[in-house]
Amino acid sequence: MRRTAILRLTDVDCDGGMSIHHEFTPGRAHWVYTHPRQESLNRQLLQAGTEALSSQYDVTVSDLYADGFRPALSERDLGSLAATRGNVAELAGEAYERGEVEPEVRREQERVAEAELLVLQFPLWWYGPPAMLKGWFDRVLQTGFAHGDLDEDGLPRRYGDGGLAGRRALVVVTTGDDERTLGPRGVSGDLESLLFPLTHGVLWYVGIEALALHVVHDADGLGPVDRERERQRLIERVSEVPNERGRPFRRLRDGDYERGTGALHEGIHPGRTDLGIHFRE
Repeated sequence: MRRTAILRLTDVDCDGGMSIHHEFTPGRAHWVYTHPRQESLNRQLLQAGTEALSSQYDVTVSDLYADGFRPALSERDLGSLAATRGNVAELAGEAYERGEVEPEVRREQERVAEAELLVLQFPLWWYGPPAMLKGWFDRVLQTGFAHGDLDEDGLPRRYGDGGLAGRRALVVVTTGDDERTLGPRGVSGDLESLLFPLTHGVLWYVGIEALALHVVHDADGLGPVDRERERQRLIERVSEVPNERGRPFRRLRDGDYERGTGALHEGIHPGRTDLGIHFRE
């Protein structure tokens, strides 16, 4: 029997609120696609990737541009609290608790909650995800759904914990630059660092572990032969996803960070300030 993802509000946290937990459906994957052009390389990759993934998962797809998803968080996301003064994130969380969620946002939340695997596919624009995908994060991963509660010690359930913990994510990104330009010494910056706000600041924040990036470099210059090569490479990659091990970041709750400041304890990698210090050994 197919299990439906649910929001469990069974555990009272230390503030008297309820602990956020979504139970995913094993074998379910959700692919979020962000590109406006029908004839693009990204579209070809979407078709190849979802077909390959469907041999192992029950796959749902959100084509944000084609679906007409509205990325801008606005007063409509606050429901009956639209005229209430206060913090927008907190008001959106209260609207969620009241069940006052826009239908397109509710649909996305249900798909994310059910999935054990999340795939995010997008082109690198201005060295980050398109605004459409950023808006999807803003509206879908709202307080009350993906984060906002505390653990038994009064610590916020984030960075490796939270309502979406236990899930994994594959990030598929196409870039106009070649591998060296987006490498550790490249003028455009290291891609792993450029996408740290996504893999750590968004996904890991709500408990989702990111797998190694799947990158298509120099995408604008690829001819038919190279495009077919990239299609096959993505097919091979998604076929191995069930057996793939992630590279997890440090969890906030494990005590590696100072409770008052959130800074890594001085005794861990002393003197280093690169983003690599946040990976768990």
